[in-house]
Amino acid sequence: MLALALRGVLTKGLLVSAATLHPQVHAQPSGTGAAPSPAAAAAQGNAVKHFGIPAGPLDAALDRFARTAGVNLTYDAGLVAGVRTGGLNGSIDTKAGLLHLLQGSGLEALAQPAGGYSLRRAARPADPPRPSAAGGAALPEVRVTAASEAETATGPVSGYAATRSAAGSKTDTPIIETPQSLSVVTADRIQAIGATTVRDAMGYTPGINISPYGADSRYDWLNIRGFDAYSPGFYQDGLPLRNANTFAVWKIEPYGTERIDVLRGPASVLYGQGSPGGVVDVVSKLPTTTPIRELQVQYGSHGHKQIAGDFTGALDTEGKLRYRVVGLVRNADLPQGDERDNRTYLAPSLRWDLSNGTSLTAYAQFMRNRAGVYTRTRPLVGSLVPTAIGSYLPSGLFMGNPNFDRFDHDQELAGYKFEHRVNDTLTFRQNLRAGHMKLDYKGLQAPSFVTVDDTNPLNPANFQSLSRTLFGSTEWANTFSIDNQLRAELRSGDWQHKLLFGIDYQRSRFESNTFSGGSAPVLNIGAPSYPNAPFDVPAPYAIDSTRLRQTGFYVQDQIKWNERWQLTLGGRHDRARTDYFDRLGGETRTSISDSKFTTRAGLVYVAPNGLAPYVSYTQSFNPITAIDPVKQKPFDPESGRQYEAGLRYQPAGTRNLYSAAVFDLRRRNYVTFDPNFVPYQTGAISTRGIELEATTQPLPRVNLTAAYSYMQRADVTASANPAQIGKQNTAVPRNQLALWADYRLSNNIKVGLGARYNGSTRGNGGISPVKVPSYTLVDGLVSYELEQWSLALNVRNLANKTYLANCDGTAQTCYYGDQRRVVATATYRW
Repeated sequence: MLALALRGVLTKGLLVSAATLHPQVHAQPSGTGAAPSPAAAAAQGNAVKHFGIPAGPLDAALDRFARTAGVNLTYDAGLVAGVRTGGLNGSIDTKAGLLHLLQGSGLEALAQPAGGYSLRRAARPADPPRPSAAGGAALPEVRVTAASEAETATGPVSGYAATRSAAGSKTDTPIIETPQSLSVVTADRIQAIGATTVRDAMGYTPGINISPYGADSRYDWLNIRGFDAYSPGFYQDGLPLRNANTFAVWKIEPYGTERIDVLRGPASVLYGQGSPGGVVDVVSKLPTTTPIRELQVQYGSHGHKQIAGDFTGALDTEGKLRYRVVGLVRNADLPQGDERDNRTYLAPSLRWDLSNGTSLTAYAQFMRNRAGVYTRTRPLVGSLVPTAIGSYLPSGLFMGNPNFDRFDHDQELAGYKFEHRVNDTLTFRQNLRAGHMKLDYKGLQAPSFVTVDDTNPLNPANFQSLSRTLFGSTEWANTFSIDNQLRAELRSGDWQHKLLFGIDYQRSRFESNTFSGGSAPVLNIGAPSYPNAPFDVPAPYAIDSTRLRQTGFYVQDQIKWNERWQLTLGGRHDRARTDYFDRLGGETRTSISDSKFTTRAGLVYVAPNGLAPYVSYTQSFNPITAIDPVKQKPFDPESGRQYEAGLRYQPAGTRNLYSAAVFDLRRRNYVTFDPNFVPYQTGAISTRGIELEATTQPLPRVNLTAAYSYMQRADVTASANPAQIGKQNTAVPRNQLALWADYRLSNNIKVGLGARYNGSTRGNGGISPVKVPSYTLVDGLVSYELEQWSLALNVRNLANKTYLANCDGTAQTCYYGDQRRVVATATYRW
């Protein structure tokens, strides 16, 4: 008979046993012979085998491990409930493989006399020897203890819940000790929700609008707490991906991303100039201690075909030299217009541990995009409201032209991360990166009805055709950034100080040649065609060069008392300079120099029961390139400030994290225009709201993420144009809600379902004639894991709902959101 059935349940203690069906591990039938000796059993059960176990719930991983290794594993089901593992990929013996699976779980495996292992919580040093079943001498133990690789702020995270981050402090800090709203979207979560862009990945994060301009193949537009987060740019691995408000913007490949950290609210003390809404820091996949060998194939909507690979491991026997190579090739079409959407991406990296306290990680990223232009911009009249004759434009009408549209984008990034631990107190870090980017962009824009009968506004012929103008920009950019940090960790009695001193510098240069206007062939709404000509391309309206430089000096002290109270204090001085060269009307130069000192303070109390209330104050600044026409000198930098109070809860012994925050955020001194279009630095915007977030496993095999945002106000409070006061500058719904849940069945099938709700608004400017309607989108997942394979089917916008994501009353335009997208993924790990 079999030793134990797979995942049998025994007695009231719920002892669970995972046993292989291979004959070599069957127990001997009663009365037919003796059980194998411990030595024989150990030799039999510790052979080198190949494992392909993905990250996920520990109980499922142990089942697969036992079947592949051919050993019995006995454990109490309560020990592994809600516990996750980073997985195991590679050829390894049983003891070492079990150690990898149990890393960070707080469990250890004990070898049994007749073979196999039992699991228990890691024994304390004072624990007595474990007696034999007969009560005699202690049995010899082979102990596999999992404690070698814990979660870090920049490393891989098993599952959806991260517990540490560097985005809120530039140090590896528990999220529960960070006195500011912070969310982490892990690689597992990106994969589960079927995200193919950065903005897709943040659709279940509070305070974020991922569709301020609807569907757009060009950019990852985002608003955080009512403010644009795409300018002056995202961060990657703690360094800026700076843009200059032109069309050359750095892109992120989700497959090369380990996690996305979102710090909500001003953050200039850590990062210098930036949006008051917050910072998005994308953490790249870099070498890990656990080997990974992964090949992935995708097929999906709009001819989406993609092959990708992720490989990491050691190059030497001691594991001091490790590599990682991540890459993909995609051949696809955009959702409309028969336009391509192709990408090639390659990201090699190498980590060298020079000594126990010194490491150097060098990396590079190469990306090549060959695509058309897909946006769903429509006239406000004919989309949000009907035309004069009561008609609407077809939502599926393609407004571009494949014979003209182009978005060819190339970028290269290369850099290193160096760390040297001088002693137990001092650690020095240096992050450096350089990049180059070029862009060739052409597209059609500003669709409007062609009026053929001025004498009769109700003539249906006036609403049968659309005219469009041409836009294009050829650009290139070079960037360089470096961040030097010296960290000192001091302790005196119950007091601890984590001091951080930093100097960072960034330099960017952007060159652009841009045109706008001209004309394209008229588009017949009822019978659209897309001829190859004629296109009346206008002369450039701008040929310019922009050079940005910024140097920042910052200091931060994370003061901890009695292991419960943590006070974070920070200050920073920045000097930024912008040189603008107008090469169209002669070589004219405008130089703007700004300096700003910003501060930050936050207090957290971490209670023994896992509750952590906090309060904080933070500031931001952003230089303004406009000139004051009265004083004939540049405007002062605009600024932001935020008061926030919150409560986090992390139950002891779990990775579940719940958070609530209330905030008051203000953007001040931004430039507004009076009714005669004269600029004044009198603008102010106030946003105030509540955010709730939960990332949890409420039941075994169930993952749940929930995000709710309530924006009590997001209004212009001061402006040179009195008509703007009391209205929203950018559209911010009062209510946003997102829920995602997935459940893994016992047969390794996982099903997931998500819903994203956005409330109604009055659009950008707050002057749309009627409200932009609310909408709810549903996403789905079905996946199956077997041995070394993982199969998944993701559907975004499951019901293929047609909806307006936003409108702009000033520009009289509206933006339709993304259509349904289906992607099937097959992943093989060995």
